[in-house]
Amino acid sequence: MPWLAWLLAAAALGAAEFFTLTLVFGLLAGAALVAAVVAGVGIGLLGQLVALGLAAAAGLLVVRPIALRAMAQSPLTHEGSDALIGKRAEVVQEVTATHGLIKVSGEEWSARALDETHVIPVGALVDVMEIEGATAVVYPRELLP
Repeated sequence: MPWLAWLLAAAALGAAEFFTLTLVFGLLAGAALVAAVVAGVGIGLLGQLVALGLAAAAGLLVVRPIALRAMAQSPLTHEGSDALIGKRAEVVQEVTATHGLIKVSGEEWSARALDETHVIPVGALVDVMEIEGATAVVYPRELLP
């Protein structure tokens, strides 16, 4: 019957994690599940406590830092206008340091040249380097290293 107590403890810790989102209670709930399995196999209280301690230590010292590091990173997918950065576009209207028009991903965008000295002719291929408001800042592909 001690395995049932460990399952109840795991459920309580899981509920606490749900409300706090610290990753601590969730890892302790996982450790309680390990202790429940050990109890279910028939190992005594000392073995259950050792299993609980080892699983909790592994979770808090190994898993939690890795999870926190992964959560702190920016997502790999970009949305909205950020998704256009790095895309190839075609010049529809001559692009200078102040104005121009490009077609990227099937949409026409106002554009300006990244280098103020460049004048990019119609039909040239460019890369979108950044987005400033509703204007794409572009650089000609043939000048890229």
